[in-house]
Order: sequence, then C-alpha cells, then structure tokens
Amino acid sequence: MKIAVTSAGTQLESEVDPRFGRARYILIVDPETLAFEALDNSANVSAFQGSGISAATMVSDKGAEVLLTGYCGPKAYLTLDAAGIKVVSDISGTVMDAVNAFKNGKVTYATEANKDSHW
Repeated sequence: MKIAVTSAGTQLESEVDPRFGRARYILIVDPETLAFEALDNSANVSAFQGSGISAATMVSDKGAEVLLTGYCGPKAYLTLDAAGIKVVSDISGTVMDAVNAFKNGKVTYATEANKDSHW
C-alpha cells in the first residue's frame, strides 16, 4: 500500500504542508517499509487554477490509496474520490507523525472537502 502526504520538504521529518493542491511536495510513502518518493509539486504551487485536480492526478498515477493532508478543496476531493483514493484531512506535524497516525489507526477519513473552492 502507498499513502500520499503533503509536505513542506522532501524528507519524512519535514512538516506536513496543510495545502493539498498547492503543497510544495507530496511524499508517496509505503507505511510498512517507510520507503518513499518525494514528488515536486512546484508547478501547481502558483497555478492560476486546477492545482488540486493536477495534484490529485499525480497522486493517483503514483498508486496512492490514501491522502493525508491539512485541507482539500471540493474539486480535488471529487477527483480523488473518483480515483478511489481516501482522504484524511486536518493532518499536522511531520510527515512521519502523519504516517504513524495512519499506521496506528488514529485517522478519520473525510466524507467531503474541508476547504472552499478558490472561486
């Protein structure tokens, strides 16, 4: 299984970036082995629109089954949901903190976006 975690940096010790579509990086992590890949999301950081949809597509293409983030807007949420990716919102701390919370079953899956659209 792979999970995606929004991150301010490229390491497991990096802080979780609360933004999904405009997160600087998205780490794709195997929670069992802690092997990970840091995806550069800089193209979406300053995008005028569509950053959440683009980031959701990138996460889906990498085979993630769960996203851990702070905030997820409605278009990104719908895109993730359509791809079968579960969303966990309101995550904070380090990426490793988020992975541990997931591994220990201390997360709640979202049933809707928790951030308004930018429109």
